[in-house]
Amino acid sequence: MKGILFGLMALCLLFLACKKEEVKLATGNWWGKMEVSTTEILPFTFKLVNSSSNDYQMEIYNAEEIVEVDEITIKGDSIYIKMPIFEGYIAGTFSENEIHGSFIKESLERIVPFSAMHGDRNRFETISEPNTDISGIWETHFDVGTDGEYPAMGIFMQTGNRVKGTFRTKTGDYRYLDGIVNGDSLKLSTFDGAHAFLFTAKITDSTLQGVFYSGNHSVEKFVAKRNEAFELPDADALTFLKEGYDNFNFSFPDTDGNLVSLSDDRFQRKPVLVQIMGTWCPNCLDETRFYVDYLKKHPELDIELVALAFEYAKTKEKALEGINRLKKREELTYPVLLAQYGTSSKQKANEKLPMLNHVLSYPTTIYIDRDGAVKKIHTGFNGPATGDKYEEFKKEFDDTIQELVLSSEEASK
Repeated sequence: MKGILFGLMALCLLFLACKKEEVKLATGNWWGKMEVSTTEILPFTFKLVNSSSNDYQMEIYNAEEIVEVDEITIKGDSIYIKMPIFEGYIAGTFSENEIHGSFIKESLERIVPFSAMHGDRNRFETISEPNTDISGIWETHFDVGTDGEYPAMGIFMQTGNRVKGTFRTKTGDYRYLDGIVNGDSLKLSTFDGAHAFLFTAKITDSTLQGVFYSGNHSVEKFVAKRNEAFELPDADALTFLKEGYDNFNFSFPDTDGNLVSLSDDRFQRKPVLVQIMGTWCPNCLDETRFYVDYLKKHPELDIELVALAFEYAKTKEKALEGINRLKKREELTYPVLLAQYGTSSKQKANEKLPMLNHVLSYPTTIYIDRDGAVKKIHTGFNGPATGDKYEEFKKEFDDTIQELVLSSEEASK
């Protein structure tokens, strides 16, 4: 009997010794990187914490921006990190202090190698003192020397080696860029769950010569020069009704399959804003958050807002899933209609909205008065990363809405 007991005890000890201890991720600060080319990496920093339910949560940092990620799934040594709002995700394997995997956008068939290490580490390494201070406005041209060349405005603020800022274009901004100047070398990056952007450049006192990496699928050269007086084209003059069209209209299904048109009773005899957008678009998310907040702060305004979503998700079901995810997470109180799926092509979007001269940008907002007349079409969005430009937009937006509402009230008297 004693021999049997000793045998059982030995088996138990052997089982415990062979049982693999569950691996846990270290909490605290991490440094991550995306491999955007064979020679360049896009670094960013984040923090992992345990929630009250003992699940992992992540905070990704880009300058003043904090991207909160609360959908992290662990199984064995595998990890799946679902980005908020956007369809992208990180999938890989992990040990306590390392993660190895990829950042994946299935609909676009894009895969970017990703890895991360636990510990305190600056986004970019400080190597040498900066040769110059790039704070200010820079007249910029991307994709130089090609048919696709386009203008942009660099907006930067430098403190020591550290640089924060963004690039504005005619269609929006490149959101919160965070980086460093070492000697005559500039590096800026952002990763927000959709954008994976890296900018590198050589600096003189008055010029930049650089390269823009968007994930590992796009590379553009850019040049810039100091120009405090530089302005982009007027965002209210880029998109307009084509000759022969007197008004704007649409007819698309909502997420319940109900067809919604501008001629519906809910839109009659009141100002209406029509937002052309996509759930995959970070500038559209910035604009949506602004609209949601504005409507909450001004419940007294008798206005309607409706969004037309142009989705690159390959199936209708995936497109609707993305819309419902946006509506839930951002607490939208206005309808989001599925205008298109399978592509985010602006040419295809224009076929759905033939009254416009073009759909130049996601987002674009059409301002319509109580009589159905288009009063203004605003192309793109200056988000919070643009600083003063964002403040200017907010004031201009409020002025326009108040004018539309006042005109509507006066007409109804």
